[in-house]
Amino acid sequence: MSATTLKTAMEFARSAEAPIPTGVQLTPFNGTFLNDPYHVLKRLRDAEPIHRDNALSRWFVTGFDNVREVLRNKDLSNDINRAFSDSYSGRIASNAKESGMSITINSILFMDDPAHRRLRSLVGKAFTPKAVEELRPRIRENAAELLDTITDARFDAVASFAAPLPVVIISEMLGIEREHRATFKKWSEDITAGIFNPLKLAEQSARGACAERALAQYLGAVIETRRQRPGTDLISTMIAANEGQERLTDSEIISQCSLILVAGNVTTSDLIANGIKALLQHPDQLAALRAMPELIVNAVEEVLRYDSSVIQANRVVPADTVVSGCPMRKGESITVSLASANRDPSANPEPDRFDIRRTDIRHQSFGGNKHLCLGAHLARVETQEAIFALTRRFPSLCLVEQEFDYRPVPGFRALKQLWVSRE
Repeated sequence: MSATTLKTAMEFARSAEAPIPTGVQLTPFNGTFLNDPYHVLKRLRDAEPIHRDNALSRWFVTGFDNVREVLRNKDLSNDINRAFSDSYSGRIASNAKESGMSITINSILFMDDPAHRRLRSLVGKAFTPKAVEELRPRIRENAAELLDTITDARFDAVASFAAPLPVVIISEMLGIEREHRATFKKWSEDITAGIFNPLKLAEQSARGACAERALAQYLGAVIETRRQRPGTDLISTMIAANEGQERLTDSEIISQCSLILVAGNVTTSDLIANGIKALLQHPDQLAALRAMPELIVNAVEEVLRYDSSVIQANRVVPADTVVSGCPMRKGESITVSLASANRDPSANPEPDRFDIRRTDIRHQSFGGNKHLCLGAHLARVETQEAIFALTRRFPSLCLVEQEFDYRPVPGFRALKQLWVSRE
């Protein structure tokens, strides 16, 4: 048998033993994917960078260049209502409608231009790099105040620190009272689990719908109060825009606030937790950060690449086209795996190595083009300040457990708990 024939036979044998992952295997409802999506995604990326996932009726894109091409394609749509009803994105839309979760899917996250451009311009001023940098001192103060409350030798870094910090920041931006912050956090988690749910899990959908109704009722009352007594918060700013040449309805304000709460709360909490975990699992990198605090900016970019909190995004094909050489039909759904793209060795050499000194970090964790994450800079600054504060306050910080539980929410990488010791 020739060397070429032998190699082909071995490759065939391997493929027979390990078929290409597809369908639920590419979601956190599969235990293997939930615990370590990167190994699963590597298998698929190596075999089919653009995979037709018939089980969930979508294209699943894993290669870095292919993901970037999809994210930069201005002709693709974010409007999940334009997708085939039985496609991945179509199921998200129909499930949201059937369960009564219409508020979040009417936000700019699922809009195309010109509506997307209009609303983003009205909300986006609060999230510019300049505006966020002005918040940095207050973010630092909030981080220190939270750390002051941690007195136990062992504590859950998620519940005690990573989870409450972003909700404090977003609540202050929106002008929400302190006593409602814990409720806001719970609402945002339930909405996230319910809205990004293509498999129509009834319990998640019901909780998400209940949370969305409660949030809408609460925000409606806040809007009415701010209209009578305006402040300097973001809700007051949106109301003021409603009275000018550009007009926002109360429903639009509620939808945008809901998105800001979900996107600026859950995802940043998870990013902070993932960053803490990565550093504690790599003591040499944590030591380097402590020795050179200026590495914190690059460290957070490496966390975004290595283990981001948002691991996929979706697009809809609005007209028959060809994407990365693959003919696609109008109404089809595309899922781009941000996690896979970030671990593609063609973009980042030795992608499974966590290195806060890594140069030319290339990640897709905030999406791209006109749908680049509105709160990208806020997430960066919060994570920088959070990780820096925690690791400086507790110089002996270490992991208590080496096994981790994640919340099974499609599109997200979210630790349930992260038990650490400060002694």
